[in-house]
Amino acid sequence: MSGRVMPCSPQEIASLFLFEELSPEQLGRLCAEGRVERFEPGPVYAEGDEATCFYVMIEGTVVLSRRVGADDVEVSRTSQRGVYAGAMQAYLGDRVPQTYNNSMRVTEPTRFFVLPARSFADVMHEWFPMAAHLLEGLFFGSKNTQRAIGQRERLLALGSLSAGLTHELNNPAAAAVRATATLRERVGKMRHKLAVITQSPYSREALAELIEIQERTAERVAKAPVLTPMEAADREDELSDWLDDHGIAEGWRIAPTFVQAGLDVDWLEQVAATVAEDVLPGAVGWLNYTVETELLMDEIDDSTTRISHLVDAAKQYSQLDRASYRVVDVHELLDSTLLMLSGKIGRGVRVVKDYDRTLPDVPAYPAELNQVWTNLIDNAVFAIGSTGGGAGPGSDGTLTVRTAREGDRLLVEFRDTGPGVPADIRSRIFDPFFTTKPVGEGTGLGLDISWRIVVNKHHGSLQVESVPGDTRFQVLLPLTAPETEPAPEPEPAPPSGAGPGTETTEESA
Repeated sequence: MSGRVMPCSPQEIASLFLFEELSPEQLGRLCAEGRVERFEPGPVYAEGDEATCFYVMIEGTVVLSRRVGADDVEVSRTSQRGVYAGAMQAYLGDRVPQTYNNSMRVTEPTRFFVLPARSFADVMHEWFPMAAHLLEGLFFGSKNTQRAIGQRERLLALGSLSAGLTHELNNPAAAAVRATATLRERVGKMRHKLAVITQSPYSREALAELIEIQERTAERVAKAPVLTPMEAADREDELSDWLDDHGIAEGWRIAPTFVQAGLDVDWLEQVAATVAEDVLPGAVGWLNYTVETELLMDEIDDSTTRISHLVDAAKQYSQLDRASYRVVDVHELLDSTLLMLSGKIGRGVRVVKDYDRTLPDVPAYPAELNQVWTNLIDNAVFAIGSTGGGAGPGSDGTLTVRTAREGDRLLVEFRDTGPGVPADIRSRIFDPFFTTKPVGEGTGLGLDISWRIVVNKHHGSLQVESVPGDTRFQVLLPLTAPETEPAPEPEPAPPSGAGPGTETTEESA
């Protein structure tokens, strides 16, 4: 937008703090190469346009804004004489994109001293060569530093995830190894018991009945009900008394195994009624080995299934062998991240998932969204732990992950019950290198990186609402891809079994 050109007075622009130390010759050159323009209320330039001019306000009111998703967010409003904006990096030349990094408008008739970007670059290099070199070094140095520390932030997150994943894999792997060793021992005893039984004077009919009981027992193990500790203790006492009454040695040792398998006194009465009295002790011992074998195989199956799920979650989290930009179900990304971080979250934090499963898939960079979830979950867990008992046993800290639809955007909200973000620092938490964590525990780039991924790359928004005991980080993502993004690849069909509607689950991580 162009304003009305007005006469340029060297004396007037000398009254602006930016030019007050310049000589008359320098002021004259500025007026000769620049101009004074008067703008009526409305836009002056737009973010992303070619940066052609450097603006210094003489009088009026100026508003600067940044594009966040589909909205323009006001970042500054001032009437102070001498404030400047526009092509402030023209002195860097072609080494950086020469575009406006914000939008500027005026709310009342406003006059600017306007200097073309080329002239601004020339006077910077001619009049302030040392300052120009220092500014160049500061600009590119800070960029390199931020890039290096950003990489370190990712490495720290990767190290934390690797440690957590190793811990999570170790538990089921160790359980499977222990169960396999015990299973080998039990199978050996079953072979020995089988040899003893075949050498005994049991009839073919008795052996057939014993095999039939074994099959029915194995089926019963798979359908064993879950008992409360009190119910299990009462049933163990009943079974132990029954075994003692029927002359079965070490009934106290066998009873807990039978209870775990879902066997009760009525079942043992059926066994006693099926086999002869002299066969009963051998039959019970044989059934005990059968039950132990089935339970051990179930334990191995559970352990290996857990390992498989962890590996699948790791692949989902890292997005290996998948398109970088595609249509995704955010719930799958959230679940994989929560699973990957379960070791770090700990048992003391209750995790509540409040998902709206009717939400559509969204176009996104899934690997980078997983990094956002990681940073926000990590901060929430740290906040819960900072309450003085958050992440330890017995803690009442809660992390709630909620999804919902807000207009034409998808909301992902992370809510924690920590002490909250103080109001005096709330406006700074997304700044690079700002952190409230102790030295060595944070780089101050987690939220900055998250903001850049959500706002710059996904054209969404990231905001925080906080009071003590209720802090909510809210990520809003557009439901459709902007025209400038590549066409997303479709996501494979989700597994069946997830019905429509809002799903709320609670689990102890």
